Amino acid sequence: MAKTVKAIGLMSGTSLDGVDVALIETDGETVAVFGPGRTYPYDAADRALLARALEDARGLADRLARPGVLGQAEQRLTVRHEEALAAFFHAFPQHRDVSVVGFHGQTVLHRPEMRLTVQIGDGPALARGLRALTGPPGPALVHDLRAADVAAGGQGAPLVPVYHQALVRSLPQAGPVLVLNLGGVANITYLDGDADPIACDTGPANALIDDFMTARTGAPIDRDGAAAAAGRVDEAAIARLLDHPFFALRPPKSLDRNAFRDWVAARGGLDGLSTEDGAATLTALTAATVGAVLAHLPRRPALAIAAGGGAHNPTLLAMLAARTGIRVLTAEDVGWSSDALEAQAFAFLAVRALRGLPISFPTTTGIARALTGGVIALPNGAQ
Repeated sequence: MAKTVKAIGLMSGTSLDGVDVALIETDGETVAVFGPGRTYPYDAADRALLARALEDARGLADRLARPGVLGQAEQRLTVRHEEALAAFFHAFPQHRDVSVVGFHGQTVLHRPEMRLTVQIGDGPALARGLRALTGPPGPALVHDLRAADVAAGGQGAPLVPVYHQALVRSLPQAGPVLVLNLGGVANITYLDGDADPIACDTGPANALIDDFMTARTGAPIDRDGAAAAAGRVDEAAIARLLDHPFFALRPPKSLDRNAFRDWVAARGGLDGLSTEDGAATLTALTAATVGAVLAHLPRRPALAIAAGGGAHNPTLLAMLAARTGIRVLTAEDVGWSSDALEAQAFAFLAVRALRGLPISFPTTTGIARALTGGVIALPNGAQ
């Protein structure tokens, strides 16, 4: 049996809301202890810089290039992650003996059909800062976790299903379970007993809603789904938007954060809707795209467990239940953490990378065989 170690995961998601830091104790196959988790929000200037970086990344053909503001954004992102770790260790000094840190970085472009995925974030620089925070010898840091899968012809996403599988194995639930991550993009992991997990991105989630609310109100989110709850869904717009060829594809499949922005702008008719009706329509679109993937699964799930920022949106959860006909619980309902789950997953993946265990699979990313991944920055500066 492999040794259980302390591992920290760092996640900056497509919603651009902040740095999630979470600690678990794991051997990369099971989770022995859920440690603390914290979110360190970006300020408005950080979010604006990252939004500009997303724009400048749209024309990238070289995953190592940092044109426009991308270089500046990468530097600031790395500093913000180091500051988040410093705050975390200040709050929990007993965990400075962490063995490994999984650093996701910030996805600014995801084009697996071009064998291209770009996560900004300076792994070696963060590893040096991490050693200064913990004292020598310092933990290993695993970064650039998607690149190997995409280079091998995989989708590079989702990467978290192997962690979902470890968690679901501890539940008493009978029948297939759907773990639903509602970040900037929505993705699912379908788990049924000992069968390999099936996973894919399903469509937009918070990204479109957040961008719409920012443009209409200046607030970066529809807090608690209040605007959507007060609005009316434009069902004709939903039908037009679901006509996108992505929804007819079988898993595995993945999306860039902005994959549907132009499609929704051209076909959604949001300019003619009130803020409340637009928010309701975009929220219903997320629910409808999750419903659309059900036809591609082996059996109908008995339960959906929602995590990510969207799990705090009761309007979205109600629409998911109504449009899928599946019982929907939150991560908290089953003893998990909606906010920490994805960061925990990257801690788990980092341990698997250190052990040479696979982090992506044919049924989750479409690669030919299970594959490990990640670049390991060791405390002495070696890669």
